[in-house]
Amino acid sequence: MSKRPLSADEKALWAKVIESVEPLDRRPGQTRSPPQRGADLASFAVPKLAERKAAPGPGTTLDGSWDRKLMRGRAEPDFTIDLHGHTLSSAYDRLDRALGQAIASHARIVLLITGHAPKSEGPVTRGKIRAAVGDWLAASRHAPHIAAVRGAHPRHGGRGALYIVLRRRQA
Repeated sequence: MSKRPLSADEKALWAKVIESVEPLDRRPGQTRSPPQRGADLASFAVPKLAERKAAPGPGTTLDGSWDRKLMRGRAEPDFTIDLHGHTLSSAYDRLDRALGQAIASHARIVLLITGHAPKSEGPVTRGKIRAAVGDWLAASRHAPHIAAVRGAHPRHGGRGALYIVLRRRQA
C-alpha cells in the first residue's frame, strides 16, 4: 500500500478527530507506560461507565416490545430502501437521500435491503455494502433520527436486510 499525503480537507477532518479524543487517564501531561511483569494492574486508571459519554444514535436499545416485534417479523416497514445493484458510492448516496425521505414522511421502521455477498467471493459472510452500512449510518447527517438498527426477519430479507428504527418526531 502506498503512502500518499493527506489533502487539506483530510488534514482538517483529522484535526477535528484528534480534538474530540479524550485520553483514558484524564490527568494532563502524564503519560502511561505498559505494565511491567508482575506490576499491579489496579494502578492504571480506567474511566468509570458514568464518566463515559453515551452517544445517541444507531445501536441504542429499544424497549422489549419493539425488539420482540422486529425479531418475530410482526413489524411492518413504513419505507423500503433497496441497494441491490449499487456500487458503494451510489449506495451511500441512495441511502442518504432515501433516509431523508423516510424521515420527512414520518416513517418509524425503514427496511434497508443490502443483499447478500456474491457466491463467487468465497467465504465472505456479508457483502461490501452491508459491511459499510453501520459506519455510514453512524456518521450520517441522519444519525440523530435513528433509534436503532436491527437485523431483518427472514420474511423481510433476513441476513440481506436491516431494520432502521427512526426516532419519534418531537412535536
